[in-house]
Amino acid sequence: MKKFLTLAFAILSVYLTQAQNIMNNPTSNHGNKFEQLGTILPTPNEYRTASGAPGPKYWQQRADYVIKATLDESKLSLTGTETITYYNNSPDVLTYLWLQLDENQHSTVNNANYQDASYLENAINTNQLDKLAAAKTDNGYGHKISRLTDAMGKPLKYFINKTMMRVELPAPLKPGQKFAFNVDWSYKISDRMTFAGRGGYEMLEDGNHLFTMAQWFPRLCVYSDFQGWQNQQFSGRGEFALTFGNYDVTLTVPSDHIVLSTGVCQNYAQVLTPAQLSRWNQAQTSKEPVEVATLEEANQRSTGKSSKTKTWIYKAENVRDFAWTSSRRYIWDAMPVYIEGKKVMCMSGYPKEAYGLYRKYSTKAVAHTIKTYSKFSIPYPYPVAQSIEASNGMEYPMICFNNGRTNKDGSYAEATKYGMIGVIIHEVGHNFFPMIVNSDERQWSWMDEGLNTFVQFLTEEEWDNKYPSRRGPARLITDYMRLPKDQLEPIMTNSDNIIQFGPNAYAKPATGLNILRETIMGRELFDYAFKEYARRWAFKHPTPADLFRTMEDASAEDLDWFWRGWFYSIEPCDIAIEGVKHAVVNKQPAAVAPRTGAPAMRSLDKPLFSGAAAFDDISKQRNRNDKSIIFYTDADTSLRDFYWRYTRGLEPYDSSFKYPAPVMNTPEPLSGDALSAYENVHLYEISFANKGGLVMPIIVEFTFEDGTKETEKIPAQIWRKNEQKVTKLFMTQKKAVSIQLDPLKETADIDESNNRWPNGVVEEPSKFSLFKGGAGRGRGQSSGMNPMQHAQQKN
Repeated sequence: MKKFLTLAFAILSVYLTQAQNIMNNPTSNHGNKFEQLGTILPTPNEYRTASGAPGPKYWQQRADYVIKATLDESKLSLTGTETITYYNNSPDVLTYLWLQLDENQHSTVNNANYQDASYLENAINTNQLDKLAAAKTDNGYGHKISRLTDAMGKPLKYFINKTMMRVELPAPLKPGQKFAFNVDWSYKISDRMTFAGRGGYEMLEDGNHLFTMAQWFPRLCVYSDFQGWQNQQFSGRGEFALTFGNYDVTLTVPSDHIVLSTGVCQNYAQVLTPAQLSRWNQAQTSKEPVEVATLEEANQRSTGKSSKTKTWIYKAENVRDFAWTSSRRYIWDAMPVYIEGKKVMCMSGYPKEAYGLYRKYSTKAVAHTIKTYSKFSIPYPYPVAQSIEASNGMEYPMICFNNGRTNKDGSYAEATKYGMIGVIIHEVGHNFFPMIVNSDERQWSWMDEGLNTFVQFLTEEEWDNKYPSRRGPARLITDYMRLPKDQLEPIMTNSDNIIQFGPNAYAKPATGLNILRETIMGRELFDYAFKEYARRWAFKHPTPADLFRTMEDASAEDLDWFWRGWFYSIEPCDIAIEGVKHAVVNKQPAAVAPRTGAPAMRSLDKPLFSGAAAFDDISKQRNRNDKSIIFYTDADTSLRDFYWRYTRGLEPYDSSFKYPAPVMNTPEPLSGDALSAYENVHLYEISFANKGGLVMPIIVEFTFEDGTKETEKIPAQIWRKNEQKVTKLFMTQKKAVSIQLDPLKETADIDESNNRWPNGVVEEPSKFSLFKGGAGRGRGQSSGMNPMQHAQQKN
């Protein structure tokens, strides 16, 4: 009987993974929209009940880590050794373990190789060409495993498949047993401003580095009752499915660095100066953020680089991940907040570029977030919550990386301020979803991003009754839902396959939950059921069915019609070459033109965010009438600034002044030797059509003028965002005279007549302008004239 239940569950899980909106009578004009979800949701079992609660035999694995790592700033490298103890709490016998090697995302050899379509632009910077060239070589990035042994030092067999590593167990790991093993590793730290991604370094203008160390160590995949091993490749988008455990981490860094991390530091007395330690002790009872590491100290540290090292020790209990940051440029402030009588230290770390915003808002935004989320879900359980300014936006237990830098004169745009507060609330809020209510982000991005964005909306609305929330109100999702059907997919779609990722994974789920709360269920009923979901699944691994069922179970509301309509619907091998564009370097570059179809720059001649807040939606009205809600900007008037007054008409609006668009990075044309290095580059944008409907890899063979050939193979995942047509940009060092699809007939292509180019007259190549590639601008950095600057000039 047990085997039968497992099989049935696995089969039904396929339906859930594919997000099929199964109906019993799809051709009828009735009886479908309100049909129950019984044919879609997995069959309840002893692990997960029909009520949406964990079953009597619910289980989950555990992994504990002891890690020692050393940051070498001069070599921009990280080396580490870790001991992992894995506990098999499942009823299954395991013969191998799967670990995530997320740093392989940056490797040209071991990345997931889920490629996106690319395009031939009329202006291209050198970074793009260098990446195309580097993709054909080993760029040296990614995890290097130097040793893998059991607890006794005996080598273990392992196999690396892109971003995943399988470790062969020396003996089967039976239920109730544990297995300890050691891993030694290293990797070259990437420039996050060039490579993008969550972890890496940013080089600041004075030559100092800001390191955000995320996805930095080999870590266990989740093995669960509903999926087995969650070992889908990491492509950079779908985030993480991780196992809870305890961490003991030792970090050796340059001695003049400040380290902020997941967990609680065990040796502040050894790593802080006496003055810093005194201020840390003062911060324990302060009602305002105290600078533990001051602006003056950060400025002093930035003038030289120490050759000595210092070791920081952190411990964290019952967390699913561990991240940290290190820089000599950090200012660090802290203050406590109390959640149901328990003290939580709210902290922020930031370079001086963010001082004007972060010193005023960040730590208080952290405090407001954990208080508000605790009200709507569960009490915040950890001793620390912190926000780090890193021109970024990403979350980890007890720490997150955000953005928000001022202009050099200290002024900032309204969009920068609210963008910063919003991202701090969002990323700190991720402590609850999915760091505690631990959903599978790799498969269901909306279960962490959508639920978190919804509670972010509730938290923003309690910050200020005029807060310009962008996601949550029903009216703001209508533009997305009007898009052509080929630009839409159900919310119940794997994260790697979503085109409109922000609207689909963040905005639409958040809006749906807000509609349930405000319009369908009512606040009292919804809030009770949502809190029950958080309580049931705190520190566990929920699935979509667990959320859907709990919301109904705790409210006595039949919501299947809503889940079906909002989450499961949007209301489909012959591959052909349809066209080829060929371009070479333009030795006399023209001015940069915007890409065809790019949105026009929004005019800044009136308040950017205030218009969004002007509409008095139902949430704002009800919050204003709810006497139990005290808006944070009313409770703490120090949070009121120029833009708080501006949105209320207390700061005069000068309609005669036109605020210019933000200053964008201006590319610098190449010339001379720099240009000659790229003069043999040929770019080919090839348009492919999937005429047969079956998705298959695209295999392209180039034949050049000298008779040589080169073949490139694009994985089938390129079709995941458009199953009918894709384009792909290729770079060669020679001019192609012909291009052939599937030259070795590997894909069972039924019509080879459309697999070759040219089939007619070959056009002369167009020309593209080439510009120097530079570091990208970080997220949330103010630039250009803003109303605050204009007001200061008038005064």
